[in-house]
Amino acid sequence: MVEKNKITLLILAIALLICLAPMPYGYYMLIRYAATILFGIMAYDYFQNRQKKLYVTCLALALLFQPILKIPFGREVWNLIDVVVAIFLLWLFFRKKETNI
Repeated sequence: MVEKNKITLLILAIALLICLAPMPYGYYMLIRYAATILFGIMAYDYFQNRQKKLYVTCLALALLFQPILKIPFGREVWNLIDVVVAIFLLWLFFRKKETNI
């Protein structure tokens, strides 16, 4: 999935960077749902491809962004998380396919 639909990585990275601007609360919730779903799918895909490091990373990100039990970080911490995750997604977007990471 990830290798075939790389544009979704780029879209989510841009959406996370938009979170740095003051937006309505609903936008942040939409991003949490979208990120949880995308990272869950990516974790499953990497698990199937036996890429353990990326599987664990995506699973951890899915748990971090999940909207049910919110983690009460401050705005500054969430901004930092958004930037780091956007960089990670851009790295996945531009990297060449590797067999095992």
